[in-house]
Amino acid sequence: MIIGVPKEIKNKENRVGMVIAGVRALTHAGHKVLVQKYAGVGAGISDEDYRKAGATIIDGAKEIYEKSEMIVKVKEPLPEEIPYLREGQILYTYLHLAADERLTKALLERKIVGIAYETIEAADGTLPLLAPMSAVAGRMATQIGASYLQHDHGGKGMLLGGVTGVDRAKVVVLGGGVVGINAMKMAVGLGANVTVLDTNVHRLDYLSDIFGNEITTLYSNSEQIEKAVVNADLVIGAVLVTGAKAPKLVTREMVSRMQPGGVIVDVAVDQGGSVETCRPTSHEHPTYAVDGVIHYAVPNMPGAVPRTSTYALTNVTLKYATLIANLGWRDAVLKDPALFKGVNLANGKCVYKTVADDLGLDYEPLKP
Repeated sequence: MIIGVPKEIKNKENRVGMVIAGVRALTHAGHKVLVQKYAGVGAGISDEDYRKAGATIIDGAKEIYEKSEMIVKVKEPLPEEIPYLREGQILYTYLHLAADERLTKALLERKIVGIAYETIEAADGTLPLLAPMSAVAGRMATQIGASYLQHDHGGKGMLLGGVTGVDRAKVVVLGGGVVGINAMKMAVGLGANVTVLDTNVHRLDYLSDIFGNEITTLYSNSEQIEKAVVNADLVIGAVLVTGAKAPKLVTREMVSRMQPGGVIVDVAVDQGGSVETCRPTSHEHPTYAVDGVIHYAVPNMPGAVPRTSTYALTNVTLKYATLIANLGWRDAVLKDPALFKGVNLANGKCVYKTVADDLGLDYEPLKP
């Protein structure tokens, strides 16, 4: 199979879809890998590094798409990339379709095979290709929130962990999954007063066992969310419903009752966001204020740490890329039930029910 790795063009997105080890593995298996010129520079990988591993360097994105049977990316295609896609071509990347009707319909029109990293689901319900980026984003959320609480960044002028004799910042984490637990690790480590809300009591038990009295665990309902959010200095949205739009847990009214200079970091923004007042921003212009509360809502947060993120991501994506290349996508998804769940679009049909339901599209189950 011919596999193409284009340069990411989303704002300040410096990750790349494949590292040297991936190129070596695929070329040793008899496949051909095309990498766009300078695609890996942001992650510290040179064109010469790729050449030595067996890749062919291609100048432009258009040629990459024209020659490749499978495209391996990090982020969903932007409007200028969509015309390059063709019927039957495999697009293997993060798609987050439930939050983007326009993109979904455009990809359906191109009749591509869309395999989404974020819906590849193991038998135990974990999301192995989402987990590493969720870990990065969770840790970054606390780091970023602490920075924007500084007065010089528009915040209250609070140190997250306070000092002796002075209150610590109150950090509220909505969701105790991979994003949430990593956000908490950082917040606890910095000495903050941390509260987590989740609807899964078993998960709250687990978090309580890990952190003990260093965090407060609350069952997530509208009353508890309201009480926690309006008193918070930093709110981190860490909610995930696999493949679906994030539920709006924090209302505009709650935000209006937060103290000016408070900070919201909504990691769920790539799935539509869990905060009513959040809208996608970019690394170039990451924040805006609503009622004096700073909102940070960058959909590709891990793009700011591309070296860490690229290697963490490709550690888990290569296994499935190799399976698809070796067997073809149909046989690959039949062989691996986790990969089967990753197929969102196939030949003009939406084959992932949650996406179809959220966008009001016809759903057609993927047939073996």
